[in-house]
Amino acid sequence: MFWVLLLVLAWGAAAAACARLCLAAVRAAAVGRGTGDDHDHDLTLYEAAFLSGGPGRVAELTLVSMARQRRLLLAHTGWATVVDPHGQDEMERSVIGAIGPQGQSRIAPVRTATAAADAVRSLADRLVRAGLAVPDGPRTTVTTGVRQVRGAALLVLALGTVALSMPGATGMPRWHVALWFALPLALTLGCLAIARVEVPPGARWASPAGQRLLGALARRADDTGSGTSTQDERTYLTSVAVLGIRAAEPHLRAAFGHREPFPRD
Repeated sequence: MFWVLLLVLAWGAAAAACARLCLAAVRAAAVGRGTGDDHDHDLTLYEAAFLSGGPGRVAELTLVSMARQRRLLLAHTGWATVVDPHGQDEMERSVIGAIGPQGQSRIAPVRTATAAADAVRSLADRLVRAGLAVPDGPRTTVTTGVRQVRGAALLVLALGTVALSMPGATGMPRWHVALWFALPLALTLGCLAIARVEVPPGARWASPAGQRLLGALARRADDTGSGTSTQDERTYLTSVAVLGIRAAEPHLRAAFGHREPFPRD
């Protein structure tokens, strides 16, 4: 009956991981829930980018915006070249500083350096104080909880495999043993499925109040439709802020997605 001990371990791991994820999700959802004046806050594009995709999304939006204004060249080979060295705001100056005095750099390190810049951290702090962004603690806890549940699912699967492959009689049909291990496995997989629905990717950064503002921003962009060139440009950049680089033109997607080939010996 050694398989019973393995089953107890499987249930313990699954229950503990799912409980931690549920508690973390509840705490993260409580952030910003009491904000009553969020309708008075008009999100900037940088704020929308952070709430949708975090610091990396802010860096992507800044690079795309500068490229659209022909003040930065983003080549499909993955290089960024400065055309206008005078940034119009702190984000753009962070990009130019990340590219360096040579005026040219790979896009990937520029994106990483810009995402870690003081301007982005200040933006994050403002959004957290306004109750629109999730602080680092709850956000990290939810991410860790999801990883733990995934690990518990793999552990249950491994323990079940060991139990079924044990030599000798288990005291009951093997399909009964498999059914018992299927229960904690279903618990972990169900918890992951619920987390995927209840904690969407944007919720990693945006509080409930921030998510409401993002929804309102997307609706306004849809209602605006095609109009003046200024409106069209803002609608385009709003799509990049909310959806990421996949909303950009193919040549820009190629620039961000370019990878250097591995050197051959």
